[in-house]
Amino acid sequence: MDSARPWPTLVAASALTLICAVAAGVAGSAAGTELTRGPSTAELHAAAQREIAERWRAWPTGRIFPATLPYAAEQGGRERARRIGISPRTSCADSVDAKAATALRTAGCRGVVRATYIDALRGVLVTIGVVAMRDERGALHAKSAFSDNGEPAPGLRPLALRGTVADRFTPVVRQAGSVRQAGPYLVLTTAGQVDGRPADAVAEQRPAIFAFATEISEHVLSELSTPRMPDCTAKEWTC
Repeated sequence: MDSARPWPTLVAASALTLICAVAAGVAGSAAGTELTRGPSTAELHAAAQREIAERWRAWPTGRIFPATLPYAAEQGGRERARRIGISPRTSCADSVDAKAATALRTAGCRGVVRATYIDALRGVLVTIGVVAMRDERGALHAKSAFSDNGEPAPGLRPLALRGTVADRFTPVVRQAGSVRQAGPYLVLTTAGQVDGRPADAVAEQRPAIFAFATEISEHVLSELSTPRMPDCTAKEWTC
């Protein structure tokens, strides 16, 4: 019995084999192109946003809170606030007043890092708090929980540092506060006088002496939230 395939069948099988080979070649070429091409604009943008969102814990705290921060002096010229210390704790609930803590938790707070500074005249203390939220939407929502008229509460709790000029910087000392937002971050400040006098014991309110607190906080926020062009060869980037 002749077991050879009919001619039309052989032709169809050969054609199918050729089609499969061509398809495999095209697929392989596409896969190779995909593996060797550089990141797209959308991928670079996404990488930049991820890098910004992780700065609060990827950066050394000394980069978030420099040893000194510049500001415009009340009497003119430029001065520098000096860092006294940085807190190792990052708890959302322990860093702000209870009312604000609830709002942070609801909006997706990831952590809070704080540092205390003293002005050039060594009369005013300022605690700056960087609040890292899940995303920009959460940051915008959480911002409304804080006073935006300069009142210190509800707001950031001051960071007192034992054995320093800031050891008496407790919540009752607070006289001014601020809140700023950019991207997934809120940056809060709370300020009071070095002598530790309670706010309600101050005879004459002088809000101008605390104005520099907002200025130095905006410097911190700008550094944290300004996008940088991704470098996909560096370890800190995931493209």
